[in-house]
Amino acid sequence: MRRPGPDESAPYFSLYIDQAPGDDPVALIESQLDETLALCGGISQEQSNYRYAPDKWSIRQLLNHVTDTERAFAFRALWFGRGFDAPLPGYDQNVAANGAEADRIGWSAHVDEFKAVRQSTLSLYRNLPAAAWDRKGIASGNPFTVLALAYIIPGHAAHHLRILKERYL
Repeated sequence: MRRPGPDESAPYFSLYIDQAPGDDPVALIESQLDETLALCGGISQEQSNYRYAPDKWSIRQLLNHVTDTERAFAFRALWFGRGFDAPLPGYDQNVAANGAEADRIGWSAHVDEFKAVRQSTLSLYRNLPAAAWDRKGIASGNPFTVLALAYIIPGHAAHHLRILKERYL
């Protein structure tokens, strides 16, 4: 496996790719599942409502954002990996966060949902044909390869897990 080149996603996404170490994104996605579940297991129902500032997401909203964004990136990987060439629309995290109403859902349900989505992402990437990894597409007006998305997914999660540890816990 190789790391994605700079032409395989918009420059902004290097923020996430750079936070995904190594040359095996599937192994990283898998190991990050255990790490995330352990971290979330130490957060109580009450603590999951915490916001480090009034205008910031709660811990529930943060995990919901990670889960929803992973779904969106994994769908892009599926779409491009299967050979569809129609561009995909943008993904507005604020629209998704408002529509989710994450604070009304219990903490354990958020953790279970993250686990299910992550396991689905793992299944998708483990069963991807070799040729699919280099397939490209356009989403949000930006180019992506399936390979770049495999690094963006754990990199995005790592970014938010670091924020969770530093600002919330």
